[in-house]
Amino acid sequence: MENKLLTLWRYYPSGSIRVEEISETLQLSHKQTSRYLKKWNEEGWIAFTPGRGRGNVSALKWKRDVEEVFEEEVVKRIEQEPIDESSKYLMYDWSTDSKMRLMNHFHSKLGFVKAPKDKLIVPKRYPFFSIHPLEAADVMSAHLVANVFNRLVSITQNGDILPELAHSWDVSHPKLRLYLKKDVRFHDGSILTAKDVAHCLDRLKNCRHYRELWEPIEEIEVKTPLIIDIHHPSGCSYILPMLTMMCASIYKENKGRTLGTGCFSLEENTDSKTTLTAFKEHFQERPLLDTVEFVQVPKDFRGIYHSHIEENQSSSVEFESDSGFGIVVMNALPGRDSQIQRKEVRDYLHWVIAKSRHTLPDLDPRLTPNGKSILVGKDQGMTIPEVDRPHFTGPLVIRCANHTAKTTEWLVEIFEKEGIPVEVRWFSFADTLTRQPETFHVDLFIHGEIFESNQDFSFYHFLKNGYSPLDGLFEKEGVWRELLDEYQHTPFEDWTSLNMNLENSLMKESIMIPLYYEKRYIPFSTDIMNIETKHFGYVDFAKLWVRPEV
Repeated sequence: MENKLLTLWRYYPSGSIRVEEISETLQLSHKQTSRYLKKWNEEGWIAFTPGRGRGNVSALKWKRDVEEVFEEEVVKRIEQEPIDESSKYLMYDWSTDSKMRLMNHFHSKLGFVKAPKDKLIVPKRYPFFSIHPLEAADVMSAHLVANVFNRLVSITQNGDILPELAHSWDVSHPKLRLYLKKDVRFHDGSILTAKDVAHCLDRLKNCRHYRELWEPIEEIEVKTPLIIDIHHPSGCSYILPMLTMMCASIYKENKGRTLGTGCFSLEENTDSKTTLTAFKEHFQERPLLDTVEFVQVPKDFRGIYHSHIEENQSSSVEFESDSGFGIVVMNALPGRDSQIQRKEVRDYLHWVIAKSRHTLPDLDPRLTPNGKSILVGKDQGMTIPEVDRPHFTGPLVIRCANHTAKTTEWLVEIFEKEGIPVEVRWFSFADTLTRQPETFHVDLFIHGEIFESNQDFSFYHFLKNGYSPLDGLFEKEGVWRELLDEYQHTPFEDWTSLNMNLENSLMKESIMIPLYYEKRYIPFSTDIMNIETKHFGYVDFAKLWVRPEV
């Protein structure tokens, strides 16, 4: 059962055809295409008569309805094969109707399975970018990290610091002393010590993406096997919140594996399947699930989490959670020779965006237009006045990647309606995530972000970490660096006003323009219990359960 044959069926009816056209569609060489056509002819799918000489017209006649036969076979395989094996067939080049029927059939395989252990099967539309805490910069990878690793402390939405691997701490101006919990085990059974913690924090401190954040930290010192000192002689008001971030997770590297202490251990990770297994010796509460399995599905797949009790029922409830915000970033970095450096250009674009922002729900109903603030519940009270159209010296270069394609197309459309010249440059998600230099040879782009938990620290972290779309703005001396430097010596409880002031400045300069809030809606069958969010608005897998039948 070959996807190339299905593609041929979908795009070429019986009749005259050139082999060169088929080669281009199937992305094969002329020789490979000829071999496939001969094979399918022998198998009885087609009657193919090649034209005489290269480039001449050939004749194609279909003997069987490929999509009908394939669809029937895939339905059988979904029932018989492991879910990570059958999921690959959803990626085939189906017609819309066939794909919808197959995805609806596949839905029944998602959710809770209770044989022989409690398992939750979750769809994943993209492979995880990384499972290492220092490299998990995208939200899906960070969600995985949150389940496999622990941090020394955690933070609530209200800013309260709670113990995690550390049970208590002493805070003073020159240092932070942390006391580790006893007998915390890594997933290989080894015991966590202060040396493990120091190793992770030293690597984090020197990581190119985070060393700016860790600049106030001068030394990380092991005092005893369970006591560690973090020295910051010049002061660091955010030392505890900084330790709550996902990148500050504690891990151990052994024989090519990165081990955590989290409630789930990573058993398998491939493009088609990722498996988490409950860690029975977790120092906190053991998950009620035994396994969480992520299986690959198409990008447009919309699954419902069923349970073993409710196999043949459709009763469900949609769980709503935040999925972050979107902004337009004007790439006015110091030293760039671009018309976007002119404030009158940025202000004009800001006005065009502001007056069209209300049309975003027509693009996607999950998007709520937002011109107030990227901080939830805050309002900068900013009215964007109409400004004179500036002179454009050439097209504005707009960055686009697959994950921002729809909103970027919207942006291009509203600019073109105003007669603004634009040029779109496409990049991969990986290139934009890892900040490849060529991705910043542009004038503007749309960036999506979701805060980890507490938004006061997350806002600062968003601006200053090395993955930030605005990172280069704060690298050199100047007013932007001065605004960011205020945080180091301001008590954390007073950061809200700093955040509002800095965001206001970015908005007034038309460098960061709020665009939308986004919601995520996840359908669960009604008998799945204890649905709560944790990091990044995702459901906490460690808490989920289904009330068993007695």
